[in-house]
Amino acid sequence: MTPSARISAAIEILDDIAARRRPAADALKDWGLAHRYAGSGDRAAIASLVYDGLRRRASAAWVMGEETGRAILIGMLRLQRGLAEASIASLFDGARFAPPPLTEGERRRLQEGSLADAPPEVAGDAPAFVLSSLTELFGDALLHELRALGRRAPLDIRANTLKQSREAVADVLADLSPEPTPLSALGLRLPLGEDGRGPALHVDPVFLDGGFEIQDEGSQIASLLAGAKAGETIVDLCAGGGGKSLALAALTGNEARIVATDADPRRLAPIHERLRRSGATVEVRTPRGGKARTDVLADLDGTVDRVLVDAPCTGTGTWRRNPDAKWRLRPGSLSGRIAEQAEVLDRAARLLRPGGTLVYVTCSLLPEENDAAVDGLLRRSQGAIQAVATDLGSVPGLADKVRRTSRGIQMSPALTGTDGFYVATLTSKSA
Repeated sequence: MTPSARISAAIEILDDIAARRRPAADALKDWGLAHRYAGSGDRAAIASLVYDGLRRRASAAWVMGEETGRAILIGMLRLQRGLAEASIASLFDGARFAPPPLTEGERRRLQEGSLADAPPEVAGDAPAFVLSSLTELFGDALLHELRALGRRAPLDIRANTLKQSREAVADVLADLSPEPTPLSALGLRLPLGEDGRGPALHVDPVFLDGGFEIQDEGSQIASLLAGAKAGETIVDLCAGGGGKSLALAALTGNEARIVATDADPRRLAPIHERLRRSGATVEVRTPRGGKARTDVLADLDGTVDRVLVDAPCTGTGTWRRNPDAKWRLRPGSLSGRIAEQAEVLDRAARLLRPGGTLVYVTCSLLPEENDAAVDGLLRRSQGAIQAVATDLGSVPGLADKVRRTSRGIQMSPALTGTDGFYVATLTSKSA
C-alpha cells in the first residue's frame, strides 16, 4: 500500500471508531479482516496513524475546525508528525486509493490554525471532566504532563534474572540496540521505528526461552518498591496476566511463597504459559465463577507477610499506550473503579498478619483512585491499618524524580519517563 492509501485506511478506521464508540483494537482488527491484501507492515503503519490520531484527537480537531477522521489525520500530521502543508498535500492528492485533495479551507487551517487560545482539555488532549483531578496532582505542570501523555510510549523489557542478567540479555539482543532503562536496574529500552513499531519480541528465541518479559519501566519500579523478601508469603491479589508475580519471583530468587489470584479468572489465563517460560515459582489460585464461587484465599487470612494490590483502575497513566481509552472514559467508569478499589483493599487488609505490609499500586494519575483510596481504607480500618512512607532505596535516583503525594509516590511520563504508576505502602498494626 502507498502512504496515501494507508492514510485513507486510517481515516476510515477513525470514522468507524467514532461512529460505533468501539475500542481502536477492535476497529483495526475488523479492517484487517476485511482487507486481507494488506500486509503486516501496512497494518502496523495504519495502526500507528490511527493511534497517533487518537493521541491528538482534540487538538487536531481544534486546529482543523471539525472532528472527522479526515480532519483528525490532517491535524495530527502537522501537530504530531511535524509535516509541512506541502508534504501533507502530497499525501492527499486524490490519486487512486489516496484521500481527496486538500480543500482551500483545510489549507488555510494548516497555515493559520493554532492552539494558542485552546482550553487545556484541547491543548492537552484529555477528557474535560478529569482536568480538575489532574490539576490537583500536577498544578502548573498540567499541560506539560498532558503533552507527555500524548507522546508514544517506549518499548521496555525486564531481564528475567532467574535465567540471565540484564547484561546477558543486552548482549544477545545487541542487534536491536538496547539501552539500560534510566531507573530500573532490571530493564532495557529498545528503539522504535519511525512508524512507532518495535521489533517482534514475542517470537525472539530469548523471549521464548524466558530470558525477558515485556514490561514498562514503571511497572518494574512498582515491583521493586513492593519490597518482597525471600522467605515471605506474598499474595498478588490482582495478578492479571502475572507480570508482577513473575517479577517478584525473580526478585526473591524463587525463595518466597507467592500466591497469585484475580477476581476475573479470564485475566489469569496467560499466567500459566508465562510461568512455564520464566521458571518462576508461583502458586496460582483461580476463582470459580457462578454459584460455586468461593474465596480462594480464605485459608490465608491473617497470615500473609506482604500483599501486592495492583488495583483495577481507569488506566489514565497508560494513555501513551492506550490513547483511545481516554476518549472512552466516562464519570461512571471512574466511580465503578473506585468501588472496586475499596473492595479489593478491604480484602487485602484481612489477609495481612500483624505487622504485615500492603503495597497499593495503580496505573492511574487520578487522586480519587490513589491517595483517596488509601484514605478510605485507613478510615474503614479504624486504626488497624497505618500508612508508612514508601522506601525508595531499591531504585537509585527515583527519589529525585518522583512526585510525592500525601500517601504515596506518583510516577509520570514527564517526570520519570514511565507510565503513570502510583505506589503507596501500608502496614497492619502489630499485635
